[in-house]
Amino acid sequence: MDARKLTKLRRDLTAFLDAVVGTLGNARRRRWCDAYLRGILLDGHRKSVEPMAARLRAIERGGEDYDQALQQFLNQSPWDADGVRDGLQAWIARQFGTGGVVIIDDTGFPKQGAHSVGVARQYTGTLGKVASCQVAVTLQFATAKEVVGLDVQLYLPQAWADDADRMARAGVPTGVGYQPKWQMALAMLRRAAARGFRGVVLADSLFGTVTEFREQLAADGRTYYVGIDSTLKVVAADADLGAVPPAGRTGRPPTRPAGVRAGAKSPSAKQWSVERTTDFRAVTWRKGTKGKMTGRFAAWRVRPAHKLSSGREPGAACWLLAEWPADAAESAKYFFSNLPAGASLKRLVATAKTRWWVEHSYRELKDELGLDHFEGRSWRGWNHHAVLVLMACAFLQNLRRTRRKKVPPA
Repeated sequence: MDARKLTKLRRDLTAFLDAVVGTLGNARRRRWCDAYLRGILLDGHRKSVEPMAARLRAIERGGEDYDQALQQFLNQSPWDADGVRDGLQAWIARQFGTGGVVIIDDTGFPKQGAHSVGVARQYTGTLGKVASCQVAVTLQFATAKEVVGLDVQLYLPQAWADDADRMARAGVPTGVGYQPKWQMALAMLRRAAARGFRGVVLADSLFGTVTEFREQLAADGRTYYVGIDSTLKVVAADADLGAVPPAGRTGRPPTRPAGVRAGAKSPSAKQWSVERTTDFRAVTWRKGTKGKMTGRFAAWRVRPAHKLSSGREPGAACWLLAEWPADAAESAKYFFSNLPAGASLKRLVATAKTRWWVEHSYRELKDELGLDHFEGRSWRGWNHHAVLVLMACAFLQNLRRTRRKKVPPA
């Protein structure tokens, strides 16, 4: 956004800040929050403090030390990033409603050195390999027409959590430590649910493969649609696992069906789909910029059974959806969903494909708004920068939404 356009939007930006952050504790802090947000919104390749300060100086021709003031606001000022995030989510719910899907994902930020908070050699799908980077778990909210970020939390690898000195130097609060990404995702979903965001949960196989994640979502009353690894085992939803064996003269009486025992075998999701190739058919889920988007899919009612061989009873019945790309020798993507048993194949496919919004969101959050441009080392600075980028994204999306409403239909 150029300086002239941003100047015209000062009243809108002020109203937005009034609604989301209020005074932020004092007038000076609020002023530099406004300045930092404008720095993010202004055109420019880098959205770290120094280049943003330079652009703000050029526009406002002020005599203040923008570098020092923005650095202090970002890295030292004790304003509550979590409280601002909660205010932002409440504002998004008012402006956009809550009738959409919520998308859990993780994303990486390449980073050199060993002192920036959370940096480690770890796998990131952003690069498709193990590299020195920070990784964050994100929560996006998507409607039929737009996507906006609700939350982003920095992942701390176990090696970081085990190094108390390094945690202290980075300013990580006491009580914050290692947490699996799926547990981080659950906490984020529950916080957003408190503000009304209870739509279908979408996630890739990093999260969906975890049995506990799916079980917790179901226990929370959430509908989910998640990717899974092809190796997960399944049995038919109506499979006969046998009766519970009669009690013997000694020992504890059996409680599980005869088919649930150590060594029991069941097919993987991949094997299941390979044995049912005639079930696949073409499905069109939406129109893209290059025409209709169509692929080959099949869906079956199954029960997750990857713990069957260890004596654990299969999970609750759900959908297994498989996608078979036209240029592949066999099905390549697999999903579990607890959508109702009567859901159509077209609905299952369309729901799964809604996850495309997350890549669209990352292009704006990273490439345009600089989510991955933070150059400091501290926990506080990273979290402050991240929530301010989410605010900038929400402000822009609402601006576009408002303008669409003003354009009369053709």
